Amino acid sequence: MITIGKKVDDFSLPATGGKDFHLTQASGESVVLYFYPKDSTPGCTTEAGQFRDLHGQFAQLRCRIYGVSRDSMKSHENFKAKLALPFELLSDVEEKLCQGFAVIKLKKMYGKEVRGIERSTFLIDGRGVLRYEWRAVKADGHAAEVLAAVKSL
Repeated sequence: MITIGKKVDDFSLPATGGKDFHLTQASGESVVLYFYPKDSTPGCTTEAGQFRDLHGQFAQLRCRIYGVSRDSMKSHENFKAKLALPFELLSDVEEKLCQGFAVIKLKKMYGKEVRGIERSTFLIDGRGVLRYEWRAVKADGHAAEVLAAVKSL
């Protein structure tokens, strides 16, 4: 289980652009991992668009952004292209990273209980230490809140 103030173990996931992402590749730079339920849904589109719009400010602060969901790489590639996202999306089909960050929750959908990703974001500093976490967030305005936290590092 991840804990604020503790180093996050290295992990690897497939990323858009035909790459594999390893947390250790970002050494020396902060990393925003934002977990979202599903590509091309209204809330996820809002959140991704706002991270896209603030991407330049994150980059100036030496902070990389990665979106994570259980969607396939094909779905991710389409979503990234549709929104012209300047950052990579990571595919966690097997839910390994989702389980490690404890973002899989039982949610109600149309009156039925389903397992899904609770919209959550984690800020890891350049030394690989978890500095902030946001759970059960609302999509609109969240990227600006995360940017303010990056500025405080």
